[in-house]
Amino acid sequence: MRLLETDALVLHVLDYRETSRIVRMVTRDAGVVSVVAKGARRPRNRFGAALDLFASGPAVIALHATGDLHALNSFEATKSRAALVGSLDRFAAASAVAELCLRFGHGAEHTALLARADEALDALSAVEGADAMTVGLAASWRIVAELGFGPTVESCSLCHRDIASDADVRFQHRSGGVVCDSCAASHRGGRQLPAAARAALAAWLQGAWPGAGMALDTNSLRAHLRLMHEFLAEHLGDGAPLSAFGAWQERATRAGAA
Repeated sequence: MRLLETDALVLHVLDYRETSRIVRMVTRDAGVVSVVAKGARRPRNRFGAALDLFASGPAVIALHATGDLHALNSFEATKSRAALVGSLDRFAAASAVAELCLRFGHGAEHTALLARADEALDALSAVEGADAMTVGLAASWRIVAELGFGPTVESCSLCHRDIASDADVRFQHRSGGVVCDSCAASHRGGRQLPAAARAALAAWLQGAWPGAGMALDTNSLRAHLRLMHEFLAEHLGDGAPLSAFGAWQERATRAGAA
């Protein structure tokens, strides 16, 4: 057993036995880990309210040489992000970001995943209403890019030919991004991606955040979410549903029907 001192972000918390909790965290130095916070459910405990969902700060973890459930020795929440649970739109988007990290962020090779997740939740904490959906979408694509699976959107994913920025193109999930007209003719399938939507996607993948008041309209948001969901299923999916992402999509659909 060795001690790991690292920055961490709480992604999921569940009760364990009578007095403890199991916490799943993304860390700077070990990717996503599951830890036991012993005694965390007692009225007086060493963690206090630090283990709130989406809180981040320094942690000390005792790593077991065998097994994947470690021991959380300490955690200090320097950011609590209470605003994320005060809005259904913010919470839905934050939960989808957390789910991406939990499902696909295992392994120490994703050393910058914590930074991307921290930035995403900070950005979501600062927006209101429909803007949260758009910011959450940008944040999710940034997480995907950090995981190394970002789609190709500025050149053909098959022949690598540059594509004019004002061109409407086909997006083919299996090919890993957009395809030029020539390749689209010989490789059927995919979805049409308008130039404006492609420009937004390219900006998000490169780290840009939507500005205030730049929320997507309902139809565009639903189209972007559908595109991402299909892309995740093709390249990162393991057959199990993405429940938080599905709930996020459902909320966007209900908003459009209202």
